Amino acid sequence: MNRLKRKLDILEGKEDDINEELKYAESLSMKRRKKEVESWLRSVGRIKNKVQRTEQEVQERRRKWLPSIQLHRNLDRLMAEAGELHEQGAFPRGLTLEAQESRGVSFPTTKLVGQMFVENMNTILECLRNNSVSVIGIYGMGGVGKTTLLTHINNELVRHGPDSSVSWVTVSQKFSVHKLQVDIANALCFSFSIEDDEKKRAAELSNFLGTRKNLVLILDDVWEDIPINEVGIRVGVNGCKLILTTRYLDVCQKMDCQKQIRVSPLSDKESWELFLEKLGVDMKLTPEIEETAKFLVKECAGLPLGIITMARSMKGAEDMFEWRNALENMKESKLGHDDMEKKVFQVLKYSYDMLKDPIVQQCFLDCSLFPEDFPIEREDLIELFIDERLIDGMKSRQAEFYRGHTILNKLVNACLLENLEIYGIKYVKMHDLVRDMALQITSTSPRFLVEASVDLKEIPDEEEWVEDLVKVSLMDNGISSIPPTVSPRCPSISTLILMSNRLTSIPDCFLWNMTRLSVLNLSYTDIEKLPNSVLDLVNLSALLLKRCENLKYVPSLANLKALRRLDLGYTGITEVPQGLETLDNLRYLNLFATSLLICPGILVNLFRLQHLVLDWNSSTKVKGEELANLRRLETLKAQLYDVNDLNTYVSSLEERELVSYTLQVGFGNNLCWRINNYNRTVALINSDISKITSEKYPLLLPQGIQFLYIESCRLVRSLSEASSLENIANLRSCRIVLCDGIETLLSVSSSCSLPILQSLEELRLQELQDFTGLISEERDVSSLPPTGTFCSLKTIVINGCPSMKNLFTPALLLLFPNLETMRVLLCEGMTEIIAATTHESEEEGSTSGGTAELSLPKLKSLWLSFLPELESFCSSKKTLVADFLQEITIDNCSKLKKFSLLDNEPCHLPSLQKIMVREEWWESLEWEHPNAKNVLQPLCLFQK
Repeated sequence: MNRLKRKLDILEGKEDDINEELKYAESLSMKRRKKEVESWLRSVGRIKNKVQRTEQEVQERRRKWLPSIQLHRNLDRLMAEAGELHEQGAFPRGLTLEAQESRGVSFPTTKLVGQMFVENMNTILECLRNNSVSVIGIYGMGGVGKTTLLTHINNELVRHGPDSSVSWVTVSQKFSVHKLQVDIANALCFSFSIEDDEKKRAAELSNFLGTRKNLVLILDDVWEDIPINEVGIRVGVNGCKLILTTRYLDVCQKMDCQKQIRVSPLSDKESWELFLEKLGVDMKLTPEIEETAKFLVKECAGLPLGIITMARSMKGAEDMFEWRNALENMKESKLGHDDMEKKVFQVLKYSYDMLKDPIVQQCFLDCSLFPEDFPIEREDLIELFIDERLIDGMKSRQAEFYRGHTILNKLVNACLLENLEIYGIKYVKMHDLVRDMALQITSTSPRFLVEASVDLKEIPDEEEWVEDLVKVSLMDNGISSIPPTVSPRCPSISTLILMSNRLTSIPDCFLWNMTRLSVLNLSYTDIEKLPNSVLDLVNLSALLLKRCENLKYVPSLANLKALRRLDLGYTGITEVPQGLETLDNLRYLNLFATSLLICPGILVNLFRLQHLVLDWNSSTKVKGEELANLRRLETLKAQLYDVNDLNTYVSSLEERELVSYTLQVGFGNNLCWRINNYNRTVALINSDISKITSEKYPLLLPQGIQFLYIESCRLVRSLSEASSLENIANLRSCRIVLCDGIETLLSVSSSCSLPILQSLEELRLQELQDFTGLISEERDVSSLPPTGTFCSLKTIVINGCPSMKNLFTPALLLLFPNLETMRVLLCEGMTEIIAATTHESEEEGSTSGGTAELSLPKLKSLWLSFLPELESFCSSKKTLVADFLQEITIDNCSKLKKFSLLDNEPCHLPSLQKIMVREEWWESLEWEHPNAKNVLQPLCLFQK
């Protein structure tokens, strides 16, 4: 044993020398240890362990005086092995190779399919050539092809990157700094001198990476953000370039990826090409099978993993019935084939499992209640989360929505949902296979019954209504009736969605056994009467009847004490349901019903209301005092009796601020003003507000108002006379229609500069008989309001103001630096748009620094129509420059013979794309600049 230990000491000395030499070589130059050296070091490690165990056995037998022939043989064998290893450790050809000799390992992979994959690959390669990009993140849902894309990048670098090397590390879901350090070191053929100290190991790895020029490190399948400094990954000029793949966008963001690339599913055409490639050239499809196969591929919704797996599972299937069976299984969300279930379902389910938070997981599963390929409005989803108490206990409804959007963002970041925006409204959408995965989960526990938008004519058979069902969605079908004897025994159901069906009635017995029902959605049905059994659902939290236009009457709701949300919007009811005033748990109430009459006092006890919507018709009015008692309101849409009621309610807000509101005083037939993009609106209609200049007769507007609409009112001569408007600073749009009395927006004699005009982005003045101009008594630049008064204005529309002679003067034009759209029409007295003043020479010196130019620096669209007296666009002698003007429309301006804006050097209108005019007017124009007409004529689109 002693002789063996002496041999081992010599061998360990050799090992220490080799490790020191390796460490030195790898730290100074692009060297990597040989494979035979790695193997030798492992063998030395193994023999050291064997010697240690043998020594323990020798000591044990020595104490007991037990001789052993076998032990002697082991000692002889170990001494021989130690001597042999010592001889092998000479390494006459050296310990290392130049690292450039191996740029990495080329992996087998499939052909890239799809234009987007090719574009993504080119983008990544371009980023690798860009010194300013050090960290690249590739994200997308499971099975979408992230690893395949990265494999092509790896192989491209290995085969065609003479100045670079690449190392690949797959990151496990059970990530640890220690394990990742070991994996990266192994991939780089690097050994740590210290085994356990993570900080020192990180320093060693960082120093080593600093010596590896043009190294690309790939981290595949990252599930959470990695603290790269703690690991020792040095990136940048003195380090490596890092590429990572993940299913989570926020992992890319948290790891400071300078380039984030989403890998999206394939198009239908690309999906079919991939399917045929994986099916094999020997597989001949009959026209009938090919048609079914295309539907089958479509069910995979562009997910490469699903398409490849499906193609492999259908290899050799020549029977039409097999193809149709596969299609039916996919349509019914039964993945069916073992390969599909194992490879696709499990891959997608990892993302679900990694959500970890049970509430977020339940919110995700709720998305499967909606039809396949259905854009789900984000706010509708969040309302459902609130109704089901998945979001609860927040201090305000706004806080609940913040939480809801956070949950949806988490699901989008995990690529379990995708964002959509349609006409400015935000939606989310579920990939078909992700939805199939969700339905697979809900086929056991929690148990859902989902047959949404599958063209059902009748409700599912009773055997499908099993006792452990918790949620049922039959939305968007053709169900017109429920048999009078059907009474499912489903005591655990909490959510029942029957919306968007042709249901006219529901038998009482249908709901008898649904004692825990919390959410009942009958919106968009033809239901005429609620079953009496609804009134026994004491756990009901949400009763949704929106757009049930045939519903004329709702019985007493007094028993529904748990009700928190009641939506009767756009129903045919004429009376408020009895017992409504006793539902003191209500948070959400929509009574936007055209024929509904609101009785005073009905809202007094609903002190928990956060969301209240009433109709704006002439009979649906509410008192300011009644609204003032609802201290928790955050969203309000209602018509008040008069300005005094408005003032009463606004006064009650004190420090509170509504999140969203539409407050209307008076009733008018012009409803188009309601179609706007502003969620804080006040409309004053058919009211006398000509006395709002004093504190005795104020007009109080809520803080944060964005849109002010005034119609058919008696107004003050100038808005600047209304002292009550001085504190309104966030107004973005103002529309004044059919009002008498108002002559100007601002009066020079008034010291009020109206802050509301500084934030204003849109101004529309329509049919104002007395209106003469934006500012009264303008003489020169010194009489103008302060700079910045109209600095935010982008759109101005003047329509039907017969007393106006002009819109601007050269000095006034300076107050509109951001004007983009100008429309002037039906102004019978308008003679010029920009009028020269008698003091123009003074203005030139004082405002323009002596230059001979006027400018509309942001103007894009100009529209002049039905201006019978218009003789000049700009009578000033200054040249008007509009560098961003894109389109001009002129119609029925018969006296306009010279158009100075066009009759200039063409360079004054470098962005002009379209001129909409009548041909006879164009031909009658008088031109001073000889080339202007010929240059501009190709842009003309002549009106008939």
